[in-house]
Amino acid sequence: MKSGNSLLILWVCAVSLVGLNGCATKVYQLRPISGDVAQIDGRPTTKAEEKGIAVVASFERLDLQYVALDIEVKNKTDHPFDVDPADFQYTALDKDQHAVFIANSYPQKPLMFSAADPIQEADQTVYNQEREVKRIKRAKVINTVLLVAAVASDVASSSSRSNQRPERWVQNRITHNNIYTAIQAKRIIDHGLFADRMQRYDYEAYRWKELAMKPTTLQPGQSVRGLVYLPMSRDARHMLINYPVSEYESIMITFQQDWVNEKRNKK
Repeated sequence: MKSGNSLLILWVCAVSLVGLNGCATKVYQLRPISGDVAQIDGRPTTKAEEKGIAVVASFERLDLQYVALDIEVKNKTDHPFDVDPADFQYTALDKDQHAVFIANSYPQKPLMFSAADPIQEADQTVYNQEREVKRIKRAKVINTVLLVAAVASDVASSSSRSNQRPERWVQNRITHNNIYTAIQAKRIIDHGLFADRMQRYDYEAYRWKELAMKPTTLQPGQSVRGLVYLPMSRDARHMLINYPVSEYESIMITFQQDWVNEKRNKK
């Protein structure tokens, strides 16, 4: 290869690396565009009220498959009010704030999502943890059975070495070494999956027990605050969130959802 071509290739690679370092990455953003919007602790926060029940809401973070909203519910009435985070729901809207409909549905149905129920999710997480423990125990038993079978086969083939041709014996050694390697690889994968899943379930248990808003009854003048987890939909450009305060009335809040470009900081 000529030196000129080599320099050209190096130059192209360098330019490509610079371009990669300056490439924009997509960052999720969610901001309220209805109600009384103000900057609180550096975050756009909105407040809406209906029939003496006030909701203060801001975007906390994108948490796995959920949009986590920091929400406070205040009871300004003269009677108790039951709060259940699972009652929060939203309708997906497009860029013009028109309802997004479920594809191929007839009659057309708007795309709607309900908030996660922290009590049910916590119970499901406990079940998932117990299931993973049973799964790793079964995997250990299977791995032991496989190893015992491999050792028995290896011993049997080795004891008959004198009756085997050299190439046959070599092939047996290669086969059994591959079997041992495969069993060890399976064991590592089993334990790796177990550790990864349990780590996620430990976080989920913490999320539902410590971070999420819990169902409660607010006495007059009381409030409750916590995170409400709504399933994230990429089909939505806006989220029309509603929370019922009576049989016929709801608090309505609109958030705008975007994936925006954010350039990496130059070192």
